[in-house]
Amino acid sequence: MTTPGTGPLVWLPFEPTELGDPPDGLRYEVVDPTRHVPESVAEVRFYVPPYQVGPRVSEVLPRMTSLEVVQTLTAGVDNVRGHVPDGVLLCNGRGIHDASTAELAVTLVLASLRGVPGFVRDQDQHRWRPGWHPALADKRVLILGYGAVGEAVERRLTPFEVDVVRVARSAREGVHPISELPRLLPEADVVVLVVPLTEATRGLVDADFLAAMKPDALLVNVARGAVVDTDAVVAALHGGRLHYATDVADPEPLPADHPLWHAPNLLVSPHVGGASSAMWPRAYRLVRDQLHRYAAGEELVNIMTGDY
Repeated sequence: MTTPGTGPLVWLPFEPTELGDPPDGLRYEVVDPTRHVPESVAEVRFYVPPYQVGPRVSEVLPRMTSLEVVQTLTAGVDNVRGHVPDGVLLCNGRGIHDASTAELAVTLVLASLRGVPGFVRDQDQHRWRPGWHPALADKRVLILGYGAVGEAVERRLTPFEVDVVRVARSAREGVHPISELPRLLPEADVVVLVVPLTEATRGLVDADFLAAMKPDALLVNVARGAVVDTDAVVAALHGGRLHYATDVADPEPLPADHPLWHAPNLLVSPHVGGASSAMWPRAYRLVRDQLHRYAAGEELVNIMTGDY
């Protein structure tokens, strides 16, 4: 679909009517470049890639010779950052997935601590096996990557009577710098990873990181698979040192014969942190507001700068 007009061209992965009141003065085309790349590719000024960014999306970016803005629907931009031409603004989907990802993070924490995976396996076998499991209450939870999603995780954890420790790249009021991890990790019962994948965070959770964690602690990953050294976490799980709940993997999707599947004390969900009914209303609001700012010549939000 192409809307009439002569204004700047916007490529969307959904119908512009989903935005409610898209700004006048812009032209809109609904495009999925994984299926078809229209001849108008050189006219695109504002581009919203599909939610699931595949290789074809990155390949098409250099052909957008009039491009000014790329607005992703994901908080992480590691899949597209290196392909965005110089001088083009890259804006991420901060705010779209906060609620959904935070919900899943807390779900993974509770399910792992209270033994829900075992209950499901017992249910499949019609077995009734009562037992003791640790509660979330009174635990110390370290949130590594205290941004918007980290804040959302904390808001949902607070009613569970936990002690939250906040860690980010650099210190600010109430937030520890990442340099203090060696001191903080041995005191945490649960560590929740919500950092973006950058060169600074790739492989951050390595054998030394895992060895510094409290014995029998729980590691929860709703960030990116490559933030964790997969071989190191497999070894730690088989060594009985910790528990791991993850929504992401490296590689991804996780091959059926990958050794991680066979590790004990593991809970895996298939990268569904942002994929819930909470996503699209927030995505439409963000894109609509960004387009109104763009049409009015105002400064955009969520502009990605630096490593984080």
